[in-house]
Amino acid sequence: MSDNQEWTIGRLLTWTADYLKQHGADNPRLDAEVLLAHARNCERIMLYTAFSEPVSEEVRGTFRELVKRRASGIPVAYLVGRKEFFSLAFRVTPDVLIPRPETEHLVTAALDLLKSRPADASPARVLDIGTGSGAIAITLAVNYSSAKVTASDISEAALRIASENAKTHQVTDRIEFVLGDLWQPFPTDRQWDFIVSNPPYIAEQERSSLAREVADHEPGVALFGGHTGLELTQRLVEGAASHLVGGGTLVLEIHSQLVGEVTALFADKKLWTEVSVTKDLAQLPRVVSARRAN
Repeated sequence: MSDNQEWTIGRLLTWTADYLKQHGADNPRLDAEVLLAHARNCERIMLYTAFSEPVSEEVRGTFRELVKRRASGIPVAYLVGRKEFFSLAFRVTPDVLIPRPETEHLVTAALDLLKSRPADASPARVLDIGTGSGAIAITLAVNYSSAKVTASDISEAALRIASENAKTHQVTDRIEFVLGDLWQPFPTDRQWDFIVSNPPYIAEQERSSLAREVADHEPGVALFGGHTGLELTQRLVEGAASHLVGGGTLVLEIHSQLVGEVTALFADKKLWTEVSVTKDLAQLPRVVSARRAN
């Protein structure tokens, strides 16, 4: 970035996209746009009407450092400190998993169930286990105003981020944050109408196959679900049976290759009914839901 030709926004984006592509970025042009918008403190859409505008040395210096860090494998969301999910902006740090589009299918499934409740029903009690940034819990609270949400996580640092996001989206009065591992922080007789979770479901043996930016920078506690990837999901299902009211529903994001193993966890017809699978945009199994028998 140091020749005599003027560095306009358009030229800078073209050069950076090529540079990031050479360093293995999956979406180099998008990455370049997000980082430049961040360096300029503007919305990304504003870049499209300013391609011919020169970029100041101060902005170029900030942008240059961001690009170097991106080329080293640090995810864009961590560099800019935020990620959009379900049309809402969430603060993210390396303490939390970066929300992904696939998880929006879980939220959509949960919202469909919530909105199908009778108009005169009492406020829905919802539990989000492993809340991370709070993306699922907060999105449900924002989009279903009568929900009373409990959000838990094993990480105190993650809960701090989730609490900040709840404050940003003005739902702190309807979300209770709880520190603990899976069912450990809850009394055995506490129950909810809906339990949702995007648990760690990647097998430890898959670590080497993950993208560098995921394996090296996102929290392993939020990624890996044990030797097979199923261990935490199994614990969730086993505990959910006693923590759901009769007729309550469990909604889980799953590893697409484990759909058979996950649905098999609901084989006891005395406990579970209405087991269903939802596919994501790639037509891969992504969400499993099941209703607790009355």
